[in-house]
Amino acid sequence: MEDMQQVNDVLELITSVDDGTEQYLSFTLADEDYGVDILRVQEIKGWERVTHIPNSPHYVCGVLNLRGTIVPVVDLRRRFDMPIREYTSRTVVVMLKVEGLTDRTVGIVVDGVSDTHSVAPESIKPAPDLGADVSTEFIKGLVSLENAMLMILNIDRLLSVEALG
Repeated sequence: MEDMQQVNDVLELITSVDDGTEQYLSFTLADEDYGVDILRVQEIKGWERVTHIPNSPHYVCGVLNLRGTIVPVVDLRRRFDMPIREYTSRTVVVMLKVEGLTDRTVGIVVDGVSDTHSVAPESIKPAPDLGADVSTEFIKGLVSLENAMLMILNIDRLLSVEALG
């Protein structure tokens, strides 16, 4: 858990920087890099058991109590129809502020937190049109990094009340 505290300390430090770039927290899912706006990250927690809610979509793991607030937890591997993987000591839940008709907190289960990146807004490229069979509605854009491509997620669409069923 000391690692989680270090990550949260870094998040606090990074959110105080203002040089015209946008800050993104990157994480991995099935060896791919994804990013979310760091200003939406409320907390990063190690995986802990959640309470399952009957009749919820297959990608909703359940809910947990975050300091008195009941927070739904979504497994992004399942949400993106990726192969299921057993949770490990590197598995984390990233608590995100989702904006919509009502603002709320939603946790996402990811394979591991990678890094933070400062990104110039003009370097974010739109997701390519891959045809009618491939939906890119949850991707805000793509950024080329030194040795990877970072897919920046639109969490308001991905985790909206309507999207979660």
